[in-house]
Amino acid sequence: MVFIIMLIVAGVLLVLAEIFLIPGVGVAGILGLLSLGASSYFAFTEYGTLAGVIITVVNCALVVGFTVYCLRAKTWKKLALKANIDSKVNAFDESKLAVGDRGRSLTRLAPMGIAVINDKKYEVKTLAGIIDPGEEVEVVMIEDNKIYVKQPDIEF
Repeated sequence: MVFIIMLIVAGVLLVLAEIFLIPGVGVAGILGLLSLGASSYFAFTEYGTLAGVIITVVNCALVVGFTVYCLRAKTWKKLALKANIDSKVNAFDESKLAVGDRGRSLTRLAPMGIAVINDKKYEVKTLAGIIDPGEEVEVVMIEDNKIYVKQPDIEF
């Protein structure tokens, strides 16, 4: 009987893991259902029809109960992310930045990183190659709130 109870517990835990941790119909859900089915099978073969029916009813009740519990709105509210994202995309005043302005890379630009241009930090993208921190950069293009830079001594 201990083996059957272990199969039921393992099946319920695997089904719950499938619902909460690994969404989708995957290995954990299939193994959980197989474990619950195996517990019913062993109850029928080892303890007879009455025990098999009782174990099957318990398994069905557990699966239905956990499914109903998981589909309730309060359960998902506990798991939902409640943080608000208040950051903004590289918004900048285009009148303070123009093609030809020069600055220095603050981080490694591979191809994106941070550069200081006109005493202000901007997220920039290189047109080619990697630029190490502290290297001089030049703005070559501003398009759709994206700033493209290159090293001044490199021509395209």
